[in-house]
Amino acid sequence: MAPKRIRARAVSDDPEDLARVPLQAVLLADSFTTRFRPITLERPKVLLPLVNLPMIEYTLAWLESAGVEEVFVFCCAHAKQVMSYLENSQWKSLPKFSVTTIESHNSISAGDALRLIYERNVIHGDFVLISGDTLSNMSLTRALQEHKERKKKDSNAIMTMVVQRSKPSPITQQSRLGTDGLFMAIDPTTKQLLYYEENTNHSKGTLSIDKMLLVDNTSITLHNDIQDCYIDICSLEVLSLFTDNFDYQHLRRHFVKGLLIDDIMGYKIFTHEIHSSYAARVDNYRGYDTISKDIIQRWTYPLVPDVLSLGNSATKLERQGMYRSSEIGQSRSAQIGPHTVIGTGTTIGSNTKITNSVVGKGCTIGSNAVIEGSYVWDNVIIEDECELRHAIVCDGVVMKSRSVLKPGVVLSFKVVIGQNFVVPPYSKVSLLKQPTKQDSDEELEYADNNSDTLDSATGTMDKLNGDPLLEFSEMEHHVSSELGYGGVGYIWSLCEGSHEEEWRHSVAPIPAEKLAEITQVIEDDLELVSQDSNAPASSGELKPDTQINAEDDAVYFEKEVEATFLRAVNENVEVDHVILEVNSLRLSYNMQAADCAGAIFHSMMKLALDAPHSMQN
Repeated sequence: MAPKRIRARAVSDDPEDLARVPLQAVLLADSFTTRFRPITLERPKVLLPLVNLPMIEYTLAWLESAGVEEVFVFCCAHAKQVMSYLENSQWKSLPKFSVTTIESHNSISAGDALRLIYERNVIHGDFVLISGDTLSNMSLTRALQEHKERKKKDSNAIMTMVVQRSKPSPITQQSRLGTDGLFMAIDPTTKQLLYYEENTNHSKGTLSIDKMLLVDNTSITLHNDIQDCYIDICSLEVLSLFTDNFDYQHLRRHFVKGLLIDDIMGYKIFTHEIHSSYAARVDNYRGYDTISKDIIQRWTYPLVPDVLSLGNSATKLERQGMYRSSEIGQSRSAQIGPHTVIGTGTTIGSNTKITNSVVGKGCTIGSNAVIEGSYVWDNVIIEDECELRHAIVCDGVVMKSRSVLKPGVVLSFKVVIGQNFVVPPYSKVSLLKQPTKQDSDEELEYADNNSDTLDSATGTMDKLNGDPLLEFSEMEHHVSSELGYGGVGYIWSLCEGSHEEEWRHSVAPIPAEKLAEITQVIEDDLELVSQDSNAPASSGELKPDTQINAEDDAVYFEKEVEATFLRAVNENVEVDHVILEVNSLRLSYNMQAADCAGAIFHSMMKLALDAPHSMQN
């Protein structure tokens, strides 16, 4: 069921808007990644529950409340599921808010999706580009107005990206959403985006930027404390650019970065920073956990459980941030802690403790169970004395008595965990066998729908969904050794080098020992850098002047300028004095003005990377 109307839509007072086309949005119902496997092999990401409501509901609720009148939902992986869901939802019948689906089975990237939309000729003006796993409560009015005013003055201003402040962890270099640290350069006056780079190499403490960037721009603000909200206001030219450039596949890595380095076309991207509003995208399991907590703690209001509809039952907010739906069967001795959501029709046995968790509808939870920091979806059976800590449990899962889920575990649909079995940390468990071919981030989930991956589990799933009198003992030969006596499912093995991804992107908190290990590595690297900066040549002898070439000059020059700049910042030296010193160095080393700019720029980057805040030149 669609959520209740949240608030009156924004109305523009611009006379030109009276005859305008309706405000449109393109909603990508596919993230074109595989980060939520094995779950997304069976259900599209936009239909996965986020605090007991499909993700796409939050996106559509925001678009409707923000004044969007036409939404085109682009469906790729599991397109039939998305189309069926929307066809049976109330979004199809709301006045002045139309939702139209566009289906494709040949698109393997966001670029392909936007090219197809351009061919369909359904977008007629500025539009909002958003993914179906994004939620926000921001007003679009100001961002749209800024975009239109810029476009009137400069036809090359074709895109406005919504951003907000979010300091990454100084240890892991991750945002609170589990995404990689992001480095941006922005013109502080015009808000034009000049540089965009994700710090995907966490062990690398430097970034390489063209020194001409500083020469060509009189003022630049460097940021590593900004989060990309993945909400874009686009002009029609964006769609045509994807059509003209078939190498544009990823929205950020290819399109945004491609425009920033293109000196021929001259197209420009600008930013709109939000301050008191909320906007975030569910990019990985850690982001899923963080955004779920934000919803429960009401940072996303009015997109909260007691305002949005959950099925046919109302959800009430109680003390300490606890939400309960109607028709819950709870033992008197059961303890429901703060920041917990319990869905309708769920029963909870005696002495069971549930804290900081979300439990869906129709679940049966036995006695003396412990559920902490976990997400239990619909119709799950958890027998007596089970333990779940920081795990995700999908629809229809059965956990037999005294089974345990260690932190970071993900159980996909209808998995059965055997009695007394302990699932190791960060395990992914599914009725489907793990694909033997490792897919890239650009692969679609439906690419596996015709493979042996699905065929391998067909018999097991048919049995589970068939005769209600079927005994689990008839299926004990199915991987019982993997999941204990009576268990049904496969534990996916971690790919080589992927263990790093598991703890970074898990719903489980990062272990203290891992944080200590990272901290020690950082300290060791700093110590090596300090030693290397004072060390002589590798031969143990200083090079004579005759052996110092132009490359050496450039290195020494850059170090001299860096030292001068850092001293000026730390000692608050007047700008005029700094200019004189740098010019003197330039003349003595026979360098150009661009070399000075590059050296200063690298010094600014070093300051920005060492301290998670922005600095302005």
